[in-house]
Amino acid sequence: MIHNFKQRIILTMIVSFSLLISSSAFAANSSPVKEQIYKKLIGQMLIIGFRGTEVTPDSYIIKEINKNNIGGVILFDNDMPSKKTMKRNVENYDQVKKLVGDIKTHSNSSVFIAVDAEGGYVNRLKEKYGFTNIPSAQELGKSSLSVTEEKADILGKQLKELGFNLNFAPVVDVNVNPDNPVIGYLERSFSEDPIKTYLYASSFIKGMKKENIIPAIKHFPGHGSSTSDSHLGMTDVTKTYQSKELVPYIQLINNGYNDVVMTAHIMNTSIDKDYPATLSPKFIKEILRDKLHFKGVVVSDDMQMGAIAEHYGSEEAAIMAINAGCNMLIISNNINVYDETAPSKIIDAVYAAMNKGELDSKKIVESYIRIKLLKTKYNIK
Repeated sequence: MIHNFKQRIILTMIVSFSLLISSSAFAANSSPVKEQIYKKLIGQMLIIGFRGTEVTPDSYIIKEINKNNIGGVILFDNDMPSKKTMKRNVENYDQVKKLVGDIKTHSNSSVFIAVDAEGGYVNRLKEKYGFTNIPSAQELGKSSLSVTEEKADILGKQLKELGFNLNFAPVVDVNVNPDNPVIGYLERSFSEDPIKTYLYASSFIKGMKKENIIPAIKHFPGHGSSTSDSHLGMTDVTKTYQSKELVPYIQLINNGYNDVVMTAHIMNTSIDKDYPATLSPKFIKEILRDKLHFKGVVVSDDMQMGAIAEHYGSEEAAIMAINAGCNMLIISNNINVYDETAPSKIIDAVYAAMNKGELDSKKIVESYIRIKLLKTKYNIK
């Protein structure tokens, strides 16, 4: 009761503050106070990657979090811009636990500490580093629902012990194309059956949530039919996409799922002839929000992936994604370039777009509310 009462007080304060800064009088103001406040809100909308196996108060990532009120960080085992020649974030169990703990200690605000730990091939916390091996979604799909929940609980316990609070899993892509280079081939899908995919994803989510780990279902509206990898360039599923790929989202949301949905950088010109899902109001607002009634946080897949980076500037893409309905953007700095100035550039560009009327300030405020509600729900301090 006390915890629920505290939550209600916090939520009331968040909403009251948000209503104040979204008022027309405040939005019309061009004072330094307004700029400072809005840039702090925009900072909450970013999840960023960084180099470093340890941090101090003087480390780049700590300074970035505290300067720009960054909403979260994401950890990787390999550093791709250096072709794996430089250290990234993961060496062993004790090192990761200390790294995560020190990030929390030195950060002035609550942060999502995120990782891709799906199990199988896509897992930054690999057995070779001393972490518990978790089967791939494809392997789990051949087992029982109870085994899936058990394995997800084991994963959740490990993540909790390490200090993580957000896992970008499970994948709910339906295995339409088993040869799909980024989903089927990597054993990331539970099944070609959408209902089975939903059931196994639900069990996986249940297991992680037992340990208070936030799940993120991906990649909306479905990446399972693709024949190419959106990490490398634009992926068009117009001719391969099947309506059943929405079924796991429909079933999960109808049954109360309201945490995180990650968008896919895929084109489907039968729905939006101009933009990939991450940048498309037709996908995010009209389908995910209005039709499916998802109430949680919408996070983009990595905005530096080829499907976005090769066609749009990073600042332009960030503005488009927020306009489309994304509440958080992943800036991994772990595809082709490592740019420590990227977060500040995006924050400045988003604020400038808001001032010029190219971006409604209410989208920023709404995102801030959704992020804070999620952090409050999972007691992230």
